[in-house]
Amino acid sequence: MTTPDWAEPVLRRRLAVTTVAVLVLALVAWRVGPAPDLPAFGYLAVAGVALAFIDVALKRLPDPVTLPSYAAGLLLLGLAALFTDRGGTRFTHALLGMAALFALYALQWLIAPNQIGLGDVKLAGVLGLYLGWLGLAGWVLGVGAGYVVAAVWSLALLASRRATLKTQIPYGPFMLAGVLVAVLAHP
Repeated sequence: MTTPDWAEPVLRRRLAVTTVAVLVLALVAWRVGPAPDLPAFGYLAVAGVALAFIDVALKRLPDPVTLPSYAAGLLLLGLAALFTDRGGTRFTHALLGMAALFALYALQWLIAPNQIGLGDVKLAGVLGLYLGWLGLAGWVLGVGAGYVVAAVWSLALLASRRATLKTQIPYGPFMLAGVLVAVLAHP
């Protein structure tokens, strides 16, 4: 059995991936605590770290990791809704957040397809699901934080002359960082 090319960055840097995944998972577990939605956010933490490493190395977000994350998120947050106060409302907000963020990124892709990849559009739906679960304030914070972190990073690259205005950077890690900010800051 051959290893898919998208898995190589994770396998090649497995110690770094594992270390970062454990750190992010610990932060998420600390913030979320022993709550019904912890498995969902734990899944996102681990899958998100893998996706970030892949995107940095290959500048793409592979469907075999991104697309199953829809099913995992829907299932795990759906189960959490059964055991959470106002779970039905939160799950509805999660679905709305998923649709809204997917639509926002799809619109960006339609307007400027050379500036954003379809992998980012597909990932946006998954991240919108989790951000929607946190509520409107969490959704706005997560989306905004992703844009801000990407802008700061890009400006630093430009200032240090390590990039030009035409340099393409992988955007998935910034999207994921925005979600992490929202999870950590969510009341």
